[in-house]
Amino acid sequence: MSTTAELHTLTGAYALHALPEDERQAFERHLAECGACEQEVAELSATASRLALAVSATPPRAMRDEVLLRITTVRQEAPGHGAPGGPAAVPGRPGRWTRYALAACLAAAASLGGVAVWQNQVARAAQEEADSANQRNEVLARVLSAPDARTVSAEFAPRARGTVVVSSSENRAVFLSSGLERPPVGKVYQLWFADGGTMRSAGLMDPDATGDAVLLAGPVDGASGMGVTVEPAGGSTSPTSAPLALMDFPTA
Repeated sequence: MSTTAELHTLTGAYALHALPEDERQAFERHLAECGACEQEVAELSATASRLALAVSATPPRAMRDEVLLRITTVRQEAPGHGAPGGPAAVPGRPGRWTRYALAACLAAAASLGGVAVWQNQVARAAQEEADSANQRNEVLARVLSAPDARTVSAEFAPRARGTVVVSSSENRAVFLSSGLERPPVGKVYQLWFADGGTMRSAGLMDPDATGDAVLLAGPVDGASGMGVTVEPAGGSTSPTSAPLALMDFPTA
């Protein structure tokens, strides 16, 4: 490649690192003086980077076989084809830019297949999370509206108030809070069942919520009360700090 017109056509191959060394050097000299090519290379490189983040998917064997077959049969139109004095194509001989274009298409097809897989996984994960949230909300609503729901409230921490609602028929409990300060960075509020002299984890609170209704994780069973502590992000298997609150479950 030597003319400026021909160098303009190398942005895609350069972004995909598909140029031989001599042409890469020639294009980079051109790139230093051509703002349009510089912008196009930046956009193509950014797109290639985003595609690389997708979940990979192995292309069908038939696609590979088809590409390899066409490489040997597709006629190459040389640059300047049709122009006076332009070089003629050699019938049946694969040109190097045909190989680059087909390689780029194969890479793009595999990457786009990965994008589809990734998008499907994200959509499925979002649907599963939504279904789980709906189930929690349904149980929470049943506890709050249960005929045997019992409630007790307490003040704890500066300007914070907590209420626990327990339903024996549902065997579940809900903790409602208001006025809680956000936990320190890297920390989270963790809920606990006071269960036979030990503390059993009952889940984590949203660290960004200063007021929330939380369905305690797991059944109440024989628990006599609940507590709230500040724990490292992700929670702990047992309390590592003094409780902010300890609340006895209401009796019948």
